[in-house]
Amino acid sequence: MGDELFQGIDHMRTADEAVRQIELLLLDGVLSSGDRLPSERDLAEQLDISRPVLREALKELENRQLIVSRHGGGTYVADLIGQVFSKPVAQLVSRHDRATRDYLEYRRELEGHASELAAQRATPADRERLSSIFAKMKELHERGDPEGELDADVELHNAIGEAAHNLILMHTLRACYRLLSEGIFHHRKLILNMPEARETLLAQHAAIVVAIVSGDAQAARNTAERHIDYVAATAAEAALSLEREKIANLRKVQRETSKSAPADDKSTKGRRI
Repeated sequence: MGDELFQGIDHMRTADEAVRQIELLLLDGVLSSGDRLPSERDLAEQLDISRPVLREALKELENRQLIVSRHGGGTYVADLIGQVFSKPVAQLVSRHDRATRDYLEYRRELEGHASELAAQRATPADRERLSSIFAKMKELHERGDPEGELDADVELHNAIGEAAHNLILMHTLRACYRLLSEGIFHHRKLILNMPEARETLLAQHAAIVVAIVSGDAQAARNTAERHIDYVAATAAEAALSLEREKIANLRKVQRETSKSAPADDKSTKGRRI
């Protein structure tokens, strides 16, 4: 392919060839969930096929659940990632700390490998994108926008997955980060309340990007793994801190309740009935 997203079909001008070209764009992550396709007229011109042939191709892609047509609203890439877990299981995961630990353990292996591959395979465009996302993350950090910084965090890790140029790894990571975007794991926001956590995370992301951009594969893997180790340790400490605060508040409420209790209630305190 050249620089154009869609290429003219030079041979066998059939719907099958149009389907194949669009499928490859989906598989390579060039087109992502929610992206809008060009209008029927524009897409037919870019593929150099007739509109009836294009409609046949789009119908086939829709039957394969790869695109969705919205009446009067255009054609969009379907939700290719989907739900990693069913809603009940996702809610179950969110209620138990062990799931967070297992999730981070899983991410550690995936991200270490992805960062190593990215350092070996990233193109100039990949490296430029990584640097651009980190620059945005740094700006959001300096502006004091933690929510924006968290969004940029996910964007950066997705970009690393793309720079690894392994289709299965890229789509697996996208599904993995879907859980973060949906707020299944509450540790993300808890970590930001820990002293110096935001500064440390920013420095770690910087180190990962520098290692990938410079092509140092081993450093890229090591920094990515250390990043997840830090997130796991800080998440555990944040959870403990929250639990201690909750217990301390309960004790405070109990003490205040005891002080305000009527005298008769106090006189029976500890008496066996």
